[in-house]
Amino acid sequence: MKVEKTYVTTPEEAQANKTWYVLDAEGKTLGRVASKIAQMIIGKHKPTYTPSVDCGDFVVVINAEKIAVTGNRLEEKMYVRHSMYAGAGLKQVSLKKVLAHRPERAIREAVWGMIPHGKLGRRMITKLKVYGGTEHPHAAQQPQVLEDK
Repeated sequence: MKVEKTYVTTPEEAQANKTWYVLDAEGKTLGRVASKIAQMIIGKHKPTYTPSVDCGDFVVVINAEKIAVTGNRLEEKMYVRHSMYAGAGLKQVSLKKVLAHRPERAIREAVWGMIPHGKLGRRMITKLKVYGGTEHPHAAQQPQVLEDK
């Protein structure tokens, strides 16, 4: 009887097979775009996906300031953080203000919520490059255009 072995990607193999993608976020829904990006930087789109290895690809997002949201999220969605000071330490910012001042943060926060929270997730999020406009400094990597299906 022949015993089949499970294929496990090694970190060296995963590092050698990284691809760069560029995604235009103009007019696309925030959550749907974030879900697609998370899948790409985790590596679940590859047949060689291994949960314990960073085998995902790099994703460059352009036009982050033109991302679309549905419903009343512009006013109702809040980004909350706390400085740990008692009383006045709670900081809340609406999605509308985030998109006006730092649109990159909205996409980065949405993707961060969809990837593992640990050492591996912190390494994965570094493969996400978000820019508010159409220009980005990653043309040398010759990124492929990532199309929505």
